[in-house]
Amino acid sequence: MAVSQVHLFRLSFVILFFSGVYSVNFSVKNNCPFPIWPGTLTGSGNPLSTTGFELTSGSATTATVSPPWSGRFWARTQCSTDASGKFSCGTADCASGQVTCRAGAIPPASLVEFTIAQNGGQDFFDISLVDGFNLPVSVVPIGGSGGCAAVTCAGNVNTVCPPELSVKGQDGAVIACKSACLAFNTPEFCCSGDHNQPQTCPPTKYSMIFKNQCPQAYSYAYDDKTSTFTCSGGADYAITFCP
Repeated sequence: MAVSQVHLFRLSFVILFFSGVYSVNFSVKNNCPFPIWPGTLTGSGNPLSTTGFELTSGSATTATVSPPWSGRFWARTQCSTDASGKFSCGTADCASGQVTCRAGAIPPASLVEFTIAQNGGQDFFDISLVDGFNLPVSVVPIGGSGGCAAVTCAGNVNTVCPPELSVKGQDGAVIACKSACLAFNTPEFCCSGDHNQPQTCPPTKYSMIFKNQCPQAYSYAYDDKTSTFTCSGGADYAITFCP
């Protein structure tokens, strides 16, 4: 190899090393006693390795992405395929007609949201119930630095969901719980109009139902102080539904 070629090879290696060419792994596990169909949506950055898949009870799989990446995970429940081959779900459907998703979850849905930085920088992540709840979920950083902490929404909001927010399955059981914004679409619950600031959109009796069950999760739009978490150093993440 000529000297100029060696220099070019070394320069290319340095550029690749410092441009954040590495993968972040998201381990997704189904700890529920029934099958689920996780979905993913990329908001910005490189595409995730999958947009939807099935997990039987007790099974797990891994999704990967090269940062930067921003997006979300959720899990669909009570899914089936009809005689025409159309796939649909009782909760958190992405309306694609198939197991893979081309859009986000139809609320109510428990969301796990990430912004993954380049080069092992500071990641941001949260569990959001702003769009309602369908399943308990947890996020555990693996590796990383800077006070990385696990985040858990272990409470089952469906068991305490008031009738006006409840979504029921064919058997009459509550399978998801709407947010008050979704149910009533008024400024006081949606933090819109005259209520579009933290000072004018405090917690409500409805958002507190979600917060009491899942203190670490976003319960409404301005629930930032107790619900946004960070991790640095190129961590991987374990997502567990029904932790």
